[in-house]
Amino acid sequence: METVQGYVILKAATFETGHGFALGHNPGAPSPFVTWQFTEGENGHRDYYWGRYGTSQAWAQRDFDRRVDDYQQFYHAAVKHTELGPEGVYRYYSTQRPVDIGTYPKPPDNQPLSIVNYDDDRRRPVADGSLMAWGELTYAKPLTEKQMEDYELKPAPGNPDRVRPSITARLKEGTRGQEPPKEPGQKRSHKNHEER
Repeated sequence: METVQGYVILKAATFETGHGFALGHNPGAPSPFVTWQFTEGENGHRDYYWGRYGTSQAWAQRDFDRRVDDYQQFYHAAVKHTELGPEGVYRYYSTQRPVDIGTYPKPPDNQPLSIVNYDDDRRRPVADGSLMAWGELTYAKPLTEKQMEDYELKPAPGNPDRVRPSITARLKEGTRGQEPPKEPGQKRSHKNHEER
């Protein structure tokens, strides 16, 4: 996981030209999400520039996708590779207190990867405004419901175990396994109340 100016790179796309775009996240920053353009040198070192900052992960994802698409169309360049940073990282918000000793679970096989207390002396909106939190923790594996309850932690809606399929996918899945509709001329195989 590369960190640039306090932002953890969540995603990057590199073109054959050596240029690329990255999406970063820093929960302690006033604008916690950023998209950058970068140039990659021969040794793999990247210089980041032209950052666009925002408060929503959904906005950052759209901006990242738009910048990649625009570059592809304008320069007719192919994406050499795409990287996902802490994909599979589980984020939990501390909604009742700042994160401190004894306020979060530390299972031996799942120690926290990062602990961040927000700089303010108050809670700030997180998860696109659906929660208020003092800070956050990330783990490589999901916490159990009991661990979240014991420490009053709330999971981020984008955690891998919380992401729900799209409505279209759920509707398609819901139609599988259902009986096909009966032909109008077919007889019913069960008796109604009056026939019993």
